[in-house]
Amino acid sequence: MPKTFFFYDLETSGLNARESRIMQFAGIRTDMDFKQIGEPFNILVKLNEDTLPSPEAIMVTGITPQQTVNDGITEAQFCRILIDEVFMPDTITVGFNNIRFDDEFIRHLFWRNFYDPYEWSWKDGRSRWDLLDVVRMTRALRPDGIKWPVDEKGVATNRLELIAKVNEIDHFKAHDALSDVEALIAVTRLIREKQPQLYDYLFKLRDKNEVKKLVNLDYKQPFVYVSGRFDAAYNKATVAFPLTSGKNGNVVIYDLRYDPTPFIKMNSKQLSGKLYATWEERQADGFVKLPVKELQYNHAPAVAPMGVLAQGDGWKRIDMDEATVVKNRDILLSNPTFAENIRSTFENREEYQKAADPEAQLYDGFMPDVDKMRSEAVRNASEDQLADLHPNFTDERLDPLLLHYKARNFPNSLAEDEMVIWEEWRAGRINASLPTFLESLRKLSVNADENKTFILQELQLWAESIIPSN
Repeated sequence: MPKTFFFYDLETSGLNARESRIMQFAGIRTDMDFKQIGEPFNILVKLNEDTLPSPEAIMVTGITPQQTVNDGITEAQFCRILIDEVFMPDTITVGFNNIRFDDEFIRHLFWRNFYDPYEWSWKDGRSRWDLLDVVRMTRALRPDGIKWPVDEKGVATNRLELIAKVNEIDHFKAHDALSDVEALIAVTRLIREKQPQLYDYLFKLRDKNEVKKLVNLDYKQPFVYVSGRFDAAYNKATVAFPLTSGKNGNVVIYDLRYDPTPFIKMNSKQLSGKLYATWEERQADGFVKLPVKELQYNHAPAVAPMGVLAQGDGWKRIDMDEATVVKNRDILLSNPTFAENIRSTFENREEYQKAADPEAQLYDGFMPDVDKMRSEAVRNASEDQLADLHPNFTDERLDPLLLHYKARNFPNSLAEDEMVIWEEWRAGRINASLPTFLESLRKLSVNADENKTFILQELQLWAESIIPSN
């Protein structure tokens, strides 16, 4: 089959993929020249009675829980559509900040519903691409031919709706998933038209092996790197250096914009204190950030060889010079103990806090192969069959997850004792989020216009309808 793009966007009940839920999914499949294939997808997903959405998120999207219940489908039904019709073989999934946000929601969705959380993005010729970093690098290094927006304060911004607006691209409703997808396709087409060489180069970086050709520890060399972690004043770009190994086969890089001298003599504990400093600590007078970060090969990072800076005003656009790069690189090479201490700092960090909730335990480990067939039996079972299904999972996370799957998608399959367990878990989840939810309603109600007041009233009614009786 020929490869196709599938451009997609989500609207969610909050920002945390472990806790929040997908409420709207929209997507459009195109050929490699961005010609639409088939009809667009625009799906609402029922919000279950175990979730109080973030009022701030709902105020942005305008999608109320009641809308999803009235017009939406269950998570189990939604997963089936994704597998059968969306994430087809040879599909290149494209979004805007999808690798860090939308894709995480898809993973947790599949985990809750007994699908492999990862295969949809790589197996059978599939891959994924994130246009946010493509936009950032285009703006930083090859901006010609495209108009670039600034916000109300005159600060450069890469918000999709503003890029669409200044380039006179139709974008009817920001934060409506389908409108955002249409704008994304148009912006992607614009970049390929105006900067085809850069577009083709970054397109290849969906393959982590292509990234490793440039960024690796066997042949350490400086490279241009664009990331949301870098300063907007420098177009989110810098020259970086592969320093040491990170977790899961990734690499830790050093930002050569900054002199390494203040950090060279620090031990692992001191480096950890800087790397994982709290927001309050970072605001203190005299705090100097540690300019290192992990580059994840499978995140389609926007990296490029140093030669791209030689064209035009590349060095000026990122406010760096070759002498600084060479000086700081040589300091790192002359002090290998620093790299070793950084490696130890990253290795010893706890990336995810362990959760008691099985729905949040996706990253606690991979599902054993023996449980994959049992998971398939769960997915294929009807409501009546689920009532008597006892898969005898090896993975201890899956039995409680099965109860939640049944309660959320097939409530009539629950036995009486299972209903008691579910209600206890549901009550705990709602009660834990209720104080923050109510405080958000209170703050948002101040000076709310008629439309916002209606949404707030709907949210209050939703809360009243699902709060446990006790």
